Amino acid sequence: MDLTRVTAAGGGRLAVRESGPDGAPPVVLLHGWAQTGAVWDLPGFHTYAVDLRGHGDSDDFGDYRDSAQWAADVEAVLDHTGPATLVGWSYGGLVITDYLRFHGTANVGALVFVSAITEIGRGRPGGETGPVMRAALPGAITDDAVLATFCQAMAPLLPAATVAELTAAATSVSHKVRGELFRRDVGSAEVLKAVDVPTLVVHGTQDEVVAPAAAEYSAALIPGAELSLYPDTAHAPFLERPERFAADLLRVAR
Repeated sequence: MDLTRVTAAGGGRLAVRESGPDGAPPVVLLHGWAQTGAVWDLPGFHTYAVDLRGHGDSDDFGDYRDSAQWAADVEAVLDHTGPATLVGWSYGGLVITDYLRFHGTANVGALVFVSAITEIGRGRPGGETGPVMRAALPGAITDDAVLATFCQAMAPLLPAATVAELTAAATSVSHKVRGELFRRDVGSAEVLKAVDVPTLVVHGTQDEVVAPAAAEYSAALIPGAELSLYPDTAHAPFLERPERFAADLLRVAR
């Protein structure tokens, strides 16, 4: 694994973990709220796992409420990687729609939304949350014990060691950044309707962080999107069902 730092608009640096064989499908991976790119493990692909701004080894910089700045971050990564499949887990799905809003799909081979939100704000159907997320907020923004409980509850059947890694990543994110990511109001219906590349929407039927209804909403708006619901799966399908997820990703990655 190679760690590269990509300079984004405004001068902030984004950490990108690159791994996988040359010639394998290139995939840019965007993690969820209060996590890092280290969450991903996808052998068989050439992956670029990004630490979002303010997370992991990336700098804390800029305006976390501005869609244009999130879009510029993804643009900087794609300038580094070249055209790739974009995969967004949870909050990473919203970052994908931020990018599409300003830059379209010219450098995107395919899209994969994984237990993802595509909108945020009160009454936004693409951002509908479940009881685990609602129970965690606002406490998990400033209370590490509440955040640890959230990490356990978001995918209860994960091994204890994996939950410990998720918890360590989450608690390393500052209280400021944790809070700023929720202080947004973004609708994405028109962005989703304009998507013109192959798109896969993956969601666990037992997800209580992001409601499955959010995935159904996004899949219904994106032309030709495939909705793949994983039974007996919570908020992290790529960790809970890695073989199925890898096979699904291989079908669409460009």
